[in-house]
Amino acid sequence: MKETIILAFETSCDETSVAVLKDGELVSNIIASQIESHKRFGGVVPEVASRHHVEIITACIEEALQEATIEATDVDAVAVTYGPGLVGALLVGLSAAKAFAWAHGLPLIPVNHMAGHLMAAQDQVDLEFPLLALLVSGGHTELVYVTEPGEYHIVGETRDDAVGEAYDKAGRVMGLSYPAGRQIDELAHQGRDVYNFPRAMLQEDNLEFSFSGLKSAFINLYHNAQQKGQELSQVDLAASFQAAVLDILIGKTKKALEKYPVKMLVVAGGVAANTGLRQRLAEEIQDIPVVIPPLRLCGDNAGMIAYASVSEWNKGRLASWDLNAKPSLAFPVLREQAISEE
Repeated sequence: MKETIILAFETSCDETSVAVLKDGELVSNIIASQIESHKRFGGVVPEVASRHHVEIITACIEEALQEATIEATDVDAVAVTYGPGLVGALLVGLSAAKAFAWAHGLPLIPVNHMAGHLMAAQDQVDLEFPLLALLVSGGHTELVYVTEPGEYHIVGETRDDAVGEAYDKAGRVMGLSYPAGRQIDELAHQGRDVYNFPRAMLQEDNLEFSFSGLKSAFINLYHNAQQKGQELSQVDLAASFQAAVLDILIGKTKKALEKYPVKMLVVAGGVAANTGLRQRLAEEIQDIPVVIPPLRLCGDNAGMIAYASVSEWNKGRLASWDLNAKPSLAFPVLREQAISEE
């Protein structure tokens, strides 16, 4: 029986990535990062990101096929991220994926970028449904209830900043280079929570997140100290900021687990690489399995898009050639009565 081979594309932000999934096994996952190009700006510049994607994507396709030891004619389907993300960056990946699929007469599978983050967890174990996912990245912070592969429902999300965005803004104030999340995580393990930053909405009976108040409190403390000529401890600042973030994330996740009975918790997205978050999850959530993708699959990559594409293909959710980028693409919000109806 012929092996099923999917070629996947991911260009939603500042990583150009192409991967090959062969019968459910990730056999290549090429990632060309643009971090060095964006460091001098303190964040991702959309036009710069798009130009880099154009320059490198053909080479990524060739390398992905070579590493997987296959030819273009061996591919059975093409998967591609069509949202959410930067519209210009998304369009580069879409154009490349469409061109490859059209040239070889292959079906095109549209994939939600956040579904990719979530389904990357199956690289570790076979996922059991229903499950709850905490998705944490530079652009998203949301709790997602997953009834089966390909069926995702938001049960809680941020009302303002995403957690990864808050990390980067705090890091910029501290003078850290972009991206700042890993550096703050490293500093946090050397300091103490002495500044007691606010834990917004933690006591409220909902599953919504808010990080704008924490970000403002952090910036105000730092600037006030500067104006007074006071020097603040970098390690204590990092420890205090991270403690507040993790209290919010863990607190809301616990509330969601109480409300929605599930068989496992998946934690995914770039911030899932945070060692402090991993430690707190291991310490405080022990009643059900907690699954986190390996570090190589936490950031943006085409491997996760390939994994998520399998359920879309199995459900016959294919795209036509007019598939367009949807920069604000989101999962549907779960109706309150949906759980009791299942």
